[in-house]
Amino acid sequence: MYQNRVLSVGAEFPAFSKKAVVSLEKDQEFRTITEQEHRAKDQWLVMFWWPKDFTFVCPTEIAEFNKNYDEFRDRDAQLIGASTDSEFVHAAWRRDHDDLRGLRFPMLADTSKSLAEELGILDAEEKVAYRVTYIVDPQGIIQWVSVNGLSVGRNVAEVLRVLDALQTDELCPCNWKKGEATLSA
Repeated sequence: MYQNRVLSVGAEFPAFSKKAVVSLEKDQEFRTITEQEHRAKDQWLVMFWWPKDFTFVCPTEIAEFNKNYDEFRDRDAQLIGASTDSEFVHAAWRRDHDDLRGLRFPMLADTSKSLAEELGILDAEEKVAYRVTYIVDPQGIIQWVSVNGLSVGRNVAEVLRVLDALQTDELCPCNWKKGEATLSA
């Protein structure tokens, strides 16, 4: 029986250098992205994965992350979406889907599946990524991981709430929200 060994909290996020769709402008569509970008800028990294392009649940999540792009930027976090589809499939999907044309974050293409494999997030049968979200601190250490099955979309507000809590560097109680009191040790 296949068992995922999801890279989790406290581990260093793996090194990567991958093509990504960053624009729909001719000759400016693609750029190589590395894990070093957020570290060089002393930023947090929020990377979220979806199983397949041209599906039903995935664009709802991607659009919601895009609606909240400024929220992530205001928290000094680099936002990256990713799947195991190619950069060409990502670009075609963005051109084809009304909700994806105006994306402000890169769509990373892990066509070799090497990063997804190293993260331990591939579905055993289909070899596509689960709906996984990573929050990585500016030093490259994973601080939060959330994994959903293939059919269930995630809650972007919860990703922001957890990012806020992690950035306080304090004890945050259940259901804590930005602006509320933290706990003293």
